[in-house]
Amino acid sequence: MAKAKYELDGGVALITLTDPATLNAISVEMTRELTAFFQRATSEARCVVLTGEGRGFSSGANLASGAPPVDADGQPDLGGRLETTFNPFVTMLRDLPIPYVTAVNGVAAGIGCSFALLGDLIVAGESAYFLQAFRRIGLVPDGSATYHLPRMIGRARAMEMMLLGDKIPAKTALEWGLINRCVPDADLLTTAKALATELANGPKSLGMIRRLGWASLDNTWEEQLQAERQMQREAGRSEDFREGVQAFFQKRPAKFSGA
Repeated sequence: MAKAKYELDGGVALITLTDPATLNAISVEMTRELTAFFQRATSEARCVVLTGEGRGFSSGANLASGAPPVDADGQPDLGGRLETTFNPFVTMLRDLPIPYVTAVNGVAAGIGCSFALLGDLIVAGESAYFLQAFRRIGLVPDGSATYHLPRMIGRARAMEMMLLGDKIPAKTALEWGLINRCVPDADLLTTAKALATELANGPKSLGMIRRLGWASLDNTWEEQLQAERQMQREAGRSEDFREGVQAFFQKRPAKFSGA
């Protein structure tokens, strides 16, 4: 049974987690479906939105989805699933060639929280909350949480979020700089789609901007300037750059094609 669905509306791909009985708990099977859908989106859309069906975005990893891998000594190795499935997926999200928007409804916990917070633009409903629940079951944060949280909100708040495992309501998340928008629940998907449509109607260079933004988290000054140089060369050869310049001199809105 499918755990996710895909819809294409103009230049926007909407991917929805569709296992509401588990609050969209993340399994290996679901992640494989998501991988295929995101790969499809990069080939036919100019922006992608991820959201959850029902009362929550995602309750985290599906702990009932089968026995974990074992290592050579026959001991359980939960890190095996990270290595083979989840780590490649979150790396793919980081490296997407098109903008990525998340629409967070209800709970975003565990690795589901990571999927949500990897968005370039993160929109949350007022009833949404973010939770690093790993401490409650004796595990460590994963899905890139220990990497991106300190960079998003600083070490002190990231440590509080991970060590205490408290719920971070959407309004607090906005105050912390963890998300971009906090909107009434009824407006969540409309707002996320509107932002995604604006991005989808933008130039090809938006994908380059997001990749530069991610690269800046690790690059040195010299490396980042060189990355800008390389991306500017690529952007300057695009049809969208030519259109943008023509529109500027003709004093009209640009009509970008994503090429």
